[in-house]
Amino acid sequence: MPDRLSLANIEEASRVIDPVFRNSPQIAFDTLSDILGAETVLTVETLNPIRSFRGRGPSYYVHQLTDKTPLIAASAGNYGQGLAVAAKARGIPFTVFAAEKANPLKVERMRALGAEVVLGGTDFDAAKARARAHAEKNGYPFVEDGKEPAVSEGAGSMAVELLAWPDPFDAVLVALGNGALINGVGAWIKAHAPETEVIGVCATGAPSMQRSWQTGTVVTTEAVDTIADGIGVRVPVPEALDDMKDTVDDVVLVDDQTTLKAMRLLLLHTGLLIEPSGAVGVAAHLADPDRFCGKRVATILCGGNVTEEQFQAWFTAGAGAGSV
Repeated sequence: MPDRLSLANIEEASRVIDPVFRNSPQIAFDTLSDILGAETVLTVETLNPIRSFRGRGPSYYVHQLTDKTPLIAASAGNYGQGLAVAAKARGIPFTVFAAEKANPLKVERMRALGAEVVLGGTDFDAAKARARAHAEKNGYPFVEDGKEPAVSEGAGSMAVELLAWPDPFDAVLVALGNGALINGVGAWIKAHAPETEVIGVCATGAPSMQRSWQTGTVVTTEAVDTIADGIGVRVPVPEALDDMKDTVDDVVLVDDQTTLKAMRLLLLHTGLLIEPSGAVGVAAHLADPDRFCGKRVATILCGGNVTEEQFQAWFTAGAGAGSV
């Protein structure tokens, strides 16, 4: 159990976060399980107002606040939406920094939910540096994804629900970006189902977290190159890496081609439109089917924000990335 995280707080979060983000469906689709060769249980975190798991952590973070000091954060889009919802509910001003080429759908939604959005920087980590500087200059809290314990604890509420499944899991596949999701989920699972493998999934074009976890040191990259913007991390959060020592059994990489295949497979067999970051767990299964053959595997579908242009490019006939 990471020293920074509290099982009592994760349990509390499962009760007090905004109800619209609780009790996500957990479904085993027979046809998908047959294709993957394993009993596959999907946790669907897209059936809420922001179409991602990101409402959980911010809701718990804001629940713990005692004043209405303006909040600052950086986001690829989903985290910013979650904080926007939570801050608006408490009447707290919120500014989010995002990269110049951030997903326009996510940017539009952050603004619609009440956030002031500042665009700038070539990627998420560049935007994050600008957000941190703005927060320090103005004396505002910088709510850093992966570093703030309450955000991880809120995300961990998902594991409380997941382990209510009647049968034990052999493995849980979790998208790995800044680490809040995997550390919250992993902390609860390792305390209550230690035999279950917790496996993080990064994009091949954004390997910094995987390399850092493997080496035990912070490894940065010069750039990211992946369609999975939600996990496109170039500069790891040291605190999140420390937490992962106690919560994660393995971290794997998946390429964009396999992620696209997973997205199409999910749409065809479940009717769910999942964004790349949300589909990397299924992609990891596709990339190494022998590892999971005959096992019971849970996969978190953690986001479903896809623009119309992305849908046309990734799902329509002639998209050019292979068929399912």
